[in-house]
Amino acid sequence: MGAGVSGWKLARAVSRCGQLGVVSSTAIETILARRLQLGDPDGALRRACRRFPLPAVAERALERYFIEGGKAADAPFKLVPIYSADPGRNLVELTVLANFVEVFLAKEGHDGLVGINLLEKIQLPTLPSLFGAMLAGVDYVFMGAGIPRAIPGILDELAAGRPVRLKLDVEDATPDREFACTFDPAEFCAGPPPALRRPQFIAVISSATLAITLARKSTGAVNGFVVEGPSAGGHNAPPRGPMRLDAQGEPIYGERDAADLEKIRALGLPFWLAGSYGRPGKLAEAFALGAAGIQVGTAFAFCEESGIDPHWKRQTLAASREGTTKVFTDPAASPTGFPFKVVQMEGTSSEPAFLESRERGCDLGYLRHLHQKPDGKLGCRCPGEAVENYLQKGGVEADTIGRKCVCNGLLATIGLGQIREGGRKENPLLTAGDDVARLAEFLPAGGDGYCAADVIDRLL
Repeated sequence: MGAGVSGWKLARAVSRCGQLGVVSSTAIETILARRLQLGDPDGALRRACRRFPLPAVAERALERYFIEGGKAADAPFKLVPIYSADPGRNLVELTVLANFVEVFLAKEGHDGLVGINLLEKIQLPTLPSLFGAMLAGVDYVFMGAGIPRAIPGILDELAAGRPVRLKLDVEDATPDREFACTFDPAEFCAGPPPALRRPQFIAVISSATLAITLARKSTGAVNGFVVEGPSAGGHNAPPRGPMRLDAQGEPIYGERDAADLEKIRALGLPFWLAGSYGRPGKLAEAFALGAAGIQVGTAFAFCEESGIDPHWKRQTLAASREGTTKVFTDPAASPTGFPFKVVQMEGTSSEPAFLESRERGCDLGYLRHLHQKPDGKLGCRCPGEAVENYLQKGGVEADTIGRKCVCNGLLATIGLGQIREGGRKENPLLTAGDDVARLAEFLPAGGDGYCAADVIDRLL
């Protein structure tokens, strides 16, 4: 769904209906910092901060970012430091706290299940993010966009209060070098850490080969899979084989890209189907295929409880009602190199003119690539940053063509876009699955919006 779209309000609404609500961990420390700078009008964030088991950590974050009454509308947000393999204490504290707050609020007031979703490609915040979510009692951890073999074992170690280490994927690394990030719960807590419950680990995959690899070679138990097809929103797995584009410039997917569900069933682990399964009748179809259920993204992304700015919800729902929605699977937009689904809409960064006029830069850094510099040290570069900077860091110019700043665009989608020099605001970057064209089916007669419970009722 993007960053902050599946936030605590949506996850709590879904969980209260007896389903598994999932919050997104992507950029969550920046999201918390910016919402505090907007004044936390309903006080929910500060209420959750007061429940954090290390009060001094929460107090430091509030002192640094909270603005009573909110910042001026034309004032830029104070930036959160960008992650490195050895982040400062303040950034680690903010990350642990932000993940705790999101899960705590999602679980507040009911006894339903809550999960958290992380991207394997965003490695540097992973360890403190997992610890923060586990401090709040998260029930499930979902991870895709890579091969997260190390995560199940890391969850085991964190539950036992032991230090953890995550090997980093580093471009241009020489055979004699290995880079990693670490996290020590005892050091963070300045004493014995609390005993934590190990959440279930669900890998988000697109092929049986990956499912088999994870089931057999992960460092701990994999408890199930979300099998995601190329019609799902956000990042998609690239097609197998050489990249081929159709006449519109979208990747061509074929039979080879369909997951072999028979092989996945043979693993004996539960799996859920995703990608155009959020419509009536699809749940029964998933059951018939041996699935434990379905994962729904797009239908929830545009409901009342989601984090998308209300203006863009209304625009998208109106387009669905009129039959004018279009989603473009952009092979170049994301700095990750994965195809990325972008809703085509006036006023957003889907417009080519915006890409041409926006000054390139990287001030959030979540989708940067780690690389080994000539001096052997770890560096970071982003294909979406200023081209000359990327080239100076050893990048290839061809990798910069067509790249969008996904990080800033996704934050603008949830009303947290940065204010640039001269008062210019970042344009949103809406992502959704192919089912965005069918959203109008959830609208009541004469209505212009729907809630999460409406989606669930209709799908059941």
